[in-house]
Amino acid sequence: MGMSNADARIVGHPESGDGLALRIGVPVVLIGLAGVGWWWSAQVAAEMTGGAMEPMAGERTDGGMGPMAGPMSLGAFAVAWVAMMAAMMLPAILPVVMLYARAAARGTVAPVPFFVAGYLALWTVLAVPAYLVWRALAMPLADGRAWAGQVAGATLLVAALWQVSPLKSVCLRHCRSPLGFFMRYGERLRRPSGALGMGVRHGAFCIGCCWALFAVLLATAGMSLLWLVAFTALIVLEKNFRYGERVALAAAPALAALGIALLISPSLITTIA
Repeated sequence: MGMSNADARIVGHPESGDGLALRIGVPVVLIGLAGVGWWWSAQVAAEMTGGAMEPMAGERTDGGMGPMAGPMSLGAFAVAWVAMMAAMMLPAILPVVMLYARAAARGTVAPVPFFVAGYLALWTVLAVPAYLVWRALAMPLADGRAWAGQVAGATLLVAALWQVSPLKSVCLRHCRSPLGFFMRYGERLRRPSGALGMGVRHGAFCIGCCWALFAVLLATAGMSLLWLVAFTALIVLEKNFRYGERVALAAAPALAALGIALLISPSLITTIA
């Protein structure tokens, strides 16, 4: 079967070289941005566990999760949220960005930054509701309140159910097949607005895959590097590993077991958050 014009815009011809800037530059930039995200996330994690900031007046320092930093402003949280997105999501979308960059290198689609900007913009919008959830749970978790640990446990159970849901599977298939995604949604990519829209659409499917994992991060009200590393590995494997769909299913029992443990013994949240 012949290749359509839309397919050719993305795949290109076998004889067309990617070029040094494409083969090396794009991965270096994305991994570099992810590295900056990891560095910033580590700084925030240290502050949120009391390693770099003083406790608030009247704040508990003799129990729970230890001294917490003062409430973070929306602006500071948004910066931390974007850093976390870069750290966790940019490595996972490297294959789809590389595929898009091949077409951009030939001038058949808008430059790569427009596509990546649309993707990140959608995730950034989520910083506002995420901040509200974080503010509601941060101090109760710091105080070791049982209901906060139970909320975290229930969120883990929801995440476990989402891992095996048909909707998760649909979103994951789109993320795992970037060529198929572009073939279906890749019209008018020559325009920057079209590339931005494509980035937003891909981001929407990505959110469909990963929102429950980020909900777990919020339910523990912290940016524990252990959680970040574990979930980043899970997301990258789900999206890019040959048996990624099986990995997604295999994660469900672990999430469910931890959720049940927190429902039974909410105080465990102080050791895992």
